Amino acid sequence: MKRARQKVTIENAVPQTSQKNKKQKTCQHGSAFGEPDLQASIDWGSLPHHVILRIFQFLPLVDRARASSVCRRWNEVFHIPDLWRKFEFELSQPATSYLKSTHPDLIQQIIKKHADHLQYVSFKVDSSTESAEAACNILSQLVNCSIKTLGLISTAKPSFMNVSKAHFASALTVVFVNSKSLSSIKIDDTPLDDPSLKVLVANNSDTLKLLKMSSCPHVSPAGVLCVADQCHGLKELALNYYILSDELLLALSSEKHVDLEHLRIDVVSENPGQVEFHTIKKQSWDAFVKHSPKVNIVMYFFLYEEEFDAFFREETPVTHLYFGRAVSKAMLGRIGLNCPRLIELVVCANGLQPLDDELIQIAQRCKNLTAMGLGECEVTCRGFIEFVKMCGGRLTQLSIMEEVLIPDNDYSLDRLHLEVSKHLGRMWFPDMMPTW
Repeated sequence: MKRARQKVTIENAVPQTSQKNKKQKTCQHGSAFGEPDLQASIDWGSLPHHVILRIFQFLPLVDRARASSVCRRWNEVFHIPDLWRKFEFELSQPATSYLKSTHPDLIQQIIKKHADHLQYVSFKVDSSTESAEAACNILSQLVNCSIKTLGLISTAKPSFMNVSKAHFASALTVVFVNSKSLSSIKIDDTPLDDPSLKVLVANNSDTLKLLKMSSCPHVSPAGVLCVADQCHGLKELALNYYILSDELLLALSSEKHVDLEHLRIDVVSENPGQVEFHTIKKQSWDAFVKHSPKVNIVMYFFLYEEEFDAFFREETPVTHLYFGRAVSKAMLGRIGLNCPRLIELVVCANGLQPLDDELIQIAQRCKNLTAMGLGECEVTCRGFIEFVKMCGGRLTQLSIMEEVLIPDNDYSLDRLHLEVSKHLGRMWFPDMMPTW
């Protein structure tokens, strides 16, 4: 089949002026010093491979495929392994999704010709079960892969949860067994289970550095403990609170382990009053932080007020706290008393009782606090200014809705802007909508 020569233009390109120039483009470079213009002819088919490769790396996949038809040389570069190390499969159903799905022919080409080149792979699926199953089918065919990072991303509801556990585990096993060098795995909201984790550990224990598996209900504390016991290079871990345990923290604190850099914990309750949360011992937290003194411990809370009883009754080394639902004054008081490492605090809602005392206590005790966000809460202007005054310029992020602030006899909102800006050392105004 004859390949049409693609017209490609670059900045300052001169239009064609004769038939003789059909196979060439002329670039005119003007001189800044008034010298005559220099003309250089560029034959796009004779560009060095590394130049063409650089051009292709900036192109979206569809444009890259079109550019490969310019000439034989460009088509050769299109198949260079460096271009296929990173790939995102987009899988969707046209009737229900805004995603542009990766063409089936291209998927088959990748599986046949480039599976052994893939290193950084992600699957982005829509809300349909069919898309998640299609992702599993592709994973099952990557028998010659050497993947380093793998991500499974649900753009809407977690559609991977609708795939049968056996099908999902079988697909993951293919990658876990064949890759041998997995370092980063993001598989939140999936039917991942303990046997799959054991396969992962058996084949990638020396290379695994990041594991994100929040909202994986089939993983047990024993499953994640298996990871901690054998993956000594682990630097980041994300999980649900129900699989966090004293044994896990102590395992991550062993001399064999490198310092963990990030521990993310999601504390979620779907059935209020039906879940009783366990308490982690202070000794376990202390051992963990002693081993990894710079670790960021991030906790996301989506609980109802009556479910907070197990948390922050003793000193807890959390650094970042996010409350997605209402949290009581009493809980915020406990945070001020028992979270001395706190760096960031976001409270989406509280109630109609001013939080002056709680914020001031947090400012006094949490000397590392640099970021604060308040949504549907109440704070008097006087109390808020006192909080900011105590924190000073270390508050690099302060996102507060104007409705949170209650004017009093001493401070109007206009004066508050000036006072807060003075103590922060920069101009500050309340947000119409918080930016956390």
